[in-house]
Amino acid sequence: MREDGYPGSSGGVNPDARSGKAAAAPAAEPPLVCHVVYRFDTGGLENGVVNLINHMPQAAARHMVVSLTEVDEGFAARVRRRDVEFVALKKPPGHGARLYPELVRLLRRCRPAVVHTRNLAALEMQPAAAWAGVPLRVHGEHGRDTEDIDGSSRRHQWVRRLYSPFVHRYVALSRDLGSYLVQRVGIRETRVSQIYNGVDTLRFRPAAGGPGGQRGREPLAGSPFNDPRLWVAGTVGRMMTVKAQPDLARAFVFALQRTPALRERLRLVMVGDGPLRAEVQRILEESGLQALAWLPGERSDIPEVMRGLDAFALPSLAEGVSNTILEAMASGLPVLATAVGGNPELVSAGRSGLLVPVGDVEAMAQGLSAWAARPESARALGSAGRDRALRRFSLQAMIDGYLAVYRGTATPG
Repeated sequence: MREDGYPGSSGGVNPDARSGKAAAAPAAEPPLVCHVVYRFDTGGLENGVVNLINHMPQAAARHMVVSLTEVDEGFAARVRRRDVEFVALKKPPGHGARLYPELVRLLRRCRPAVVHTRNLAALEMQPAAAWAGVPLRVHGEHGRDTEDIDGSSRRHQWVRRLYSPFVHRYVALSRDLGSYLVQRVGIRETRVSQIYNGVDTLRFRPAAGGPGGQRGREPLAGSPFNDPRLWVAGTVGRMMTVKAQPDLARAFVFALQRTPALRERLRLVMVGDGPLRAEVQRILEESGLQALAWLPGERSDIPEVMRGLDAFALPSLAEGVSNTILEAMASGLPVLATAVGGNPELVSAGRSGLLVPVGDVEAMAQGLSAWAARPESARALGSAGRDRALRRFSLQAMIDGYLAVYRGTATPG
């Protein structure tokens, strides 16, 4: 089937539609892509799905989202297309095999041309997609597993290897993840495509004014740090172990203790909620610096948050390709990040930001201090990051990459 109801070639793996029970939708309407995730709620992976659905031409594909657990209605509202069906399977603890009959019935009813699972938690749904006879089955690796941040777990490699016969095509969001699939899991290189997340460079843009449309900051609703004489570093993301926000709080404290004069200017904004929020608050309170930091919880106005910062920091223990780094770059912010996963592929060290070792609080503190002391230098890095986002991480490149996978025309790498 083509012209263009996909699927065609699957990059060297013949699509297996032996049962024929879930044959692709007629070419009279765009093919249906079924995105399978563990949970459809605030997160980088899920944000990537939203961007893909919102920006892929409607004539190229229809979409549905299947969450193994829950669908957050507020987050789902970010999907602008009204023809997208959301399904929550309410998965109980344990292996997902008990969901197979329900998922098979769903897939046979909807007849997708493509099932696209993401990360290890959703990978176990690939046998159900094969059972339903879905013509093309794609699996995406978006980042490291929380309990396997360096990819060394033999068990996780074995699980991925176990499910590989059910997958036609893999998508790795970074070269690092692509190497993991090929070198550690043992997936043939011809089955793996590498596609970076794209960033909306119109929605995420520098603050108005100044060279290239950039100046320091724009006032942010609710922020106590809108005084233009301040210098505000910030981060955005769910406060969970892999994101390591307490390290950033410690770096902020260390910077102010080492250089007390910075107390007049340096401020910290940490947007997000989660299990580590209490620890971050404790670190700030014990240092007596809680008045110089702002933790507003989760917010939906992230583009405005970015324009309310002077610099962005991400102290993660592991990353795939960080949407928030891309959003910060597109917003013209210098980025301080840990040198893990795909971060070095995004941040050009010394040109658009600074990369530091995981857990190196002193190096983070030095970076914050140096930028606060020389804001013009920091802004130059941010301007270079904006240029880099425009050149290398466009939404159009991401859309073209996924359509090539779905249409069977993608090349490896």
